[in-house]
Amino acid sequence: MNKLKKLPPEREKVETLKILRQLSRTSQSLGELKGIAKTIPNQVMLINAVVLQEAKDSSEIENIITTQDELYKALATTRKQSAQVKEVINYRKAIFKGFEIIKKQGFLRIKDIESIQKTIVENNAGIRAMAGTVLKNDRTGEIVYTPPQEKGEILDLLNDFLEHFNINQSDLSPLINLAVLHYQFESIHPFYDGNGRTGRILNILYLIINNLLDIPILYLSSYINENKAQYYKYLNHVNKTNEWEEYILYMLKALEETANNTIEKINKIKEQLEKTADIVKDKASKIYRKELVELLFEQPYSKIEFVVEKLKVERKAASRYLKKLEEIGILKSEKIGRENLYLNTELIEILKQ
Repeated sequence: MNKLKKLPPEREKVETLKILRQLSRTSQSLGELKGIAKTIPNQVMLINAVVLQEAKDSSEIENIITTQDELYKALATTRKQSAQVKEVINYRKAIFKGFEIIKKQGFLRIKDIESIQKTIVENNAGIRAMAGTVLKNDRTGEIVYTPPQEKGEILDLLNDFLEHFNINQSDLSPLINLAVLHYQFESIHPFYDGNGRTGRILNILYLIINNLLDIPILYLSSYINENKAQYYKYLNHVNKTNEWEEYILYMLKALEETANNTIEKINKIKEQLEKTADIVKDKASKIYRKELVELLFEQPYSKIEFVVEKLKVERKAASRYLKKLEEIGILKSEKIGRENLYLNTELIEILKQ
């Protein structure tokens, strides 16, 4: 088994003709996504929609299975949550935490990565300090990879990783570099738990640091879920042979396909937002407010408290607005425990696609 080397890999291994051709397509899709995201009038609704989907998909890779309905209900109610739902919601919190760090300081430190991982797994174990961690094949129990064991080596590799994460030191495309960095982080495997989910959050933060996106709306977990066997096969192939082409092509295709799917979703959300605004203006003009319609897209499961807070109105008025929106077919109410939730069913269908 090869000892994990510091970055960067040899240029000729990560810039083959096939990679450069795919890079051109991926760059174009990402550029389109960045542009179209700016046309949504309220960025919060886009971030909320995509981040929750990512939290669900990324957790699914780790066999933490939930439904979107469970997650929206969990965010909108005060009920006690199942362990699996709680883990997915923690992942969502970790994405927002990482985004806040990047907005505030524009780079990451080891303690920031630890903070993101701690939010996901809710423990203080931090960087691995004990030897013995190995990665096994779930089915056969065979050891497929032994990451660095000594804490000193792990910290040394992490410092090297961050140097390449935070500073664009070469003319290597940041999209190729993203694939290289993702491999490196997963191979360092710095934590006892939560490495995959932390690594997937680092991908989006890297895109934002490099101005390829402005907000956290592109995630690869859905693509990885659909092509999981290839993902692990290509990661292991780099580890065993130091041949990068297939793995980098996989990551670039994942970025391209996911960007295109996200563009499609944004277009549908925009269309539905405009359609909803028109219906409210037509059938309930007395209660029409731009902020009210946008709230229904920020919170697909809405409730009185959300309306009170967003519109600064009394509870009685908020309740009246939601009931009127149900009456004209925009929302559908559902009782969860003692709380009434109002579902934006059309939006929820778009988000599930």
